[in-house]
Amino acid sequence: MRVYFDNAATTALDPEVLKEMYKVMEGQFGNPSSIHSHGREVRTLIERSRKTIAGLLHTSPAEIFFTSGGTEADNMAIRCGIVDHKLTHAITTKLEHHAVVHTLQAMEKAGIIKLSYADVDCKGNVDYNHLESLLKTNDRSFVSLMHANNELGTLTDIARVGELCEAYNAMYHSDTVQTVGHYKHDLSKLKLNFMVCAAHKLHGPKGIGFLHINHKVKINPMIYGGSQERNMRGGTENVYGIVGLAKALEMAYADMDAHQTYIQDLKSYMKAQLEQNVPGVEFNGETDPAKSLYTVLSASFPEMEMADMLLFNLDIAGISASGGSACSSGTDIGSHVLTAIGANPDRPSVRFSFSKYNTKEEVDYTVAKLKEFCMVSA
Repeated sequence: MRVYFDNAATTALDPEVLKEMYKVMEGQFGNPSSIHSHGREVRTLIERSRKTIAGLLHTSPAEIFFTSGGTEADNMAIRCGIVDHKLTHAITTKLEHHAVVHTLQAMEKAGIIKLSYADVDCKGNVDYNHLESLLKTNDRSFVSLMHANNELGTLTDIARVGELCEAYNAMYHSDTVQTVGHYKHDLSKLKLNFMVCAAHKLHGPKGIGFLHINHKVKINPMIYGGSQERNMRGGTENVYGIVGLAKALEMAYADMDAHQTYIQDLKSYMKAQLEQNVPGVEFNGETDPAKSLYTVLSASFPEMEMADMLLFNLDIAGISASGGSACSSGTDIGSHVLTAIGANPDRPSVRFSFSKYNTKEEVDYTVAKLKEFCMVSA
């Protein structure tokens, strides 16, 4: 059996999304910046997609800017938001994705900002009192706190953070890559200045995403070279990707409640099976459905010989999972997220992340293999 439990890294492309993209690939190839009919047809596809996305998020199409994915969107929001608004202080946590943490750390190293870290507890929950203290004791800040941690699954109350940021005149950016298409976001109510999306996290294509910029915020482009995206991002648009992103998000919203119920049940089932079959198993981050992203389960296994071989052995057994974040796979560097919450480095951790395509039979197979590996290493 081959099992794919690494959906937080990337999801399989939905066949309906592929069909929508293929229609464009096959018949509409014009440059959307051209004024002739071929170009106008493709421009219409882009703007129709933008309108679809904006409608689902309860915002204006003018606030959606297409990018190459979440990392570019994060960089654009952070760099341009801070520089163009002459901010000198930023607040984040040590749990954020490297697209956020490394960008802010580079700006601190360059002397552009002072960087503060809001406290988090052992499950990855943000200390909102400490966040407010940091906001109180610093001039106008740039705050970057993700909606759901990509390694732990722990959710942040972005509505509460937004209210705090508004109260202290701070600018708020949230990396929502793991939650767009999995939860409903009403941007007419959330106090967000920036949020981001990557299509490949919701059964769309790789290489496309968007940055939402609240109309109250004005920034300059990060990429120059053309008038695309209303002069905000130079470069010919990834038309096939944009159409695929809109289709994927539309499908996600249509089936969201059913998928959430199905996937949460799968996650709860795997947690229960691990507890019954693998003595000493623990879980990183929150697992309460009200506090945890339903697509992610981070399991911590008992100390064992050759703990670093656990993922390799799973792979040999046909099971794809991640040791923390896939964005750091292939390196010898431990997870910065697990380090930040004080996880025991001697206990191997595996992140299992689920999608609508996974089954309980796959869970049973995976748990059986984990039981076998842990017994051999005991």
